Amino acid sequence: MQKVALVTGSGQGIGKAIALRLVKDGFAVAIADYNEETAKAVADEITRNGGRAVAVKVDVSDRDQVFAAVEKARTALGGFNVIVNNAGVAPSTPIESITPEIVDKVYNINVKGVIWGMQAAIDAFRKEGHGGKIINACSQAGHTGNPELAVYSSSKFAVRGLTQTAARDLAPLGITVNAYCPGIVKTPMWEEIDRQVSEAAGKPLGYGTETFAKRITLGRLSEPEDVAACVSYLAGPDSDYMTGQSLLIDGGMVFN
Repeated sequence: MQKVALVTGSGQGIGKAIALRLVKDGFAVAIADYNEETAKAVADEITRNGGRAVAVKVDVSDRDQVFAAVEKARTALGGFNVIVNNAGVAPSTPIESITPEIVDKVYNINVKGVIWGMQAAIDAFRKEGHGGKIINACSQAGHTGNPELAVYSSSKFAVRGLTQTAARDLAPLGITVNAYCPGIVKTPMWEEIDRQVSEAAGKPLGYGTETFAKRITLGRLSEPEDVAACVSYLAGPDSDYMTGQSLLIDGGMVFN
């Protein structure tokens, strides 16, 4: 029987690459995104190429919407096995510029979105009568604090803690919980981080990328497909004996 996955934030960037890789791995995939048009475009691309996909509009900060999205994936695609809580935002936030509004937005999406996704997945696994895999988006910034990214970094530290705690809590249900931790990835989100960091420093575009890229041991920025390959492993049977881990896929920015 074909396995089913839902990937949040999969209308573009890393999420899209993850969805396409999971289809290649044999999954039917729910493309869940705040932007309904991009979600439909990715789902259409998959179906045109012979895969099975459904587009779902979702605001991951809204618990009810997340539960509804997972239920749509389960009923439309005929099961539920994996959730990838990929959606996230990463505004530049020098300490003195942090506002309540920025904290609420980042934590509502990056942290609460992961919690709601985990809860919805547990509910779906129970309905299907089996365990499953929960995969959360962390970051190398969830292993070491990054300059100008205090709110984002702290939200990803929270995701790493949630991943570890949930892994212990859910093991008796046959559910594994792991996370992937990208570094600098060529995506629209990174372009926006570069713009904000460069402007805050009074430097031309590219300054932020150049500053962070100096820390990459392998000497190149990541492609979304690099991250998707890591998630493919976490979603597949080869990772069945792994839980509570946050895998760095950052080209060697952080060493543990």
